[in-house]
Amino acid sequence: MKEEKLRDGWSPEQISGRLKVEYPKDPSWQICHETIYRFIYSVKQNDKMYWEYLRRKQKIRRKRSGRKVQRVRIPDRVSIHQRPKRIEKRKQIGHREGDSIVGCGHASGLHTEYERVTSTTKIEKLKRISAEETVKAMKRVFDPLPNKLKRSTTLDNGSEMVRHGEVGIDAYFADPYSAYQRGGNENANMWVRYYFPKGTDFSKVPDEEIKAVGWELNNRPRKRLGFKKPAEVWNEAIDQGLQ
Repeated sequence: MKEEKLRDGWSPEQISGRLKVEYPKDPSWQICHETIYRFIYSVKQNDKMYWEYLRRKQKIRRKRSGRKVQRVRIPDRVSIHQRPKRIEKRKQIGHREGDSIVGCGHASGLHTEYERVTSTTKIEKLKRISAEETVKAMKRVFDPLPNKLKRSTTLDNGSEMVRHGEVGIDAYFADPYSAYQRGGNENANMWVRYYFPKGTDFSKVPDEEIKAVGWELNNRPRKRLGFKKPAEVWNEAIDQGLQ
C-alpha cells in the first residue's frame, strides 16, 4: 500500500493514519509514519526516488514561509479580529478560507476555498489574477450552495480581493503577512502546488484536470479528521442537518 498511496500523493502520515482507520484491530496492517519516511530515504530505495512523491519533492526538509503580499486598500475590509469566535472553534459548517494561487507570469491562476470544519477544498480557474475574475470564481463556489453552507470566508489581502462585497457573503481578512491565520487554506494550496508547481500556465491546464485534483484532495485522509476523508466528513455533516 505504501508505494501505491505515495504515488497517489498521500503523505506518510496520511498513509499511517488511514491504515489505522481501515484496519483498527489488525496490527499487521499498521505502521508508523516515521517508518515510512525511513523507507523513502533509505539507501536501498535511492534508485526509486520515492521522495519525489512527497509534497515538496525534496530530500531535505526546509522551513516554509508565506508568500509576500503588497498592502492594498480593500473597501469594507473587516479584520479577522472582528470575526465571531464561533468560527474559530470550527464547530459550524459553512465557514471557509480563500486565496489565489498565481500562475506563470502572474497572469492566469486558481482561486481556492477551504471549508474549516470538513477540510474540503474547492478550486476554480482564474483566466487572470484580477478582481473581476476572482469574483466570478468565488460566485462559482458559493452561488450553488444553500445559505447554511456559505456563512463566511476569510481572505488574504491581495488586490484581487477588492470586490469581495459582490460575492454576497460575510468576508474577513487576515493580518498582512500572517498566512498562519488561514492555515487550512495555506496547507491546501501547498497540496495544489504538488500538482501544479510554480510557473504553471493555468490557461493550458484543462478544467477536467483541475477538478480531478480537487477530487483527490477531498478524498485523501486527513489527520485532523481522525484520518477520515474530507468528502466523507462533508457528507456526514449534511446528513446530520448541516449543524
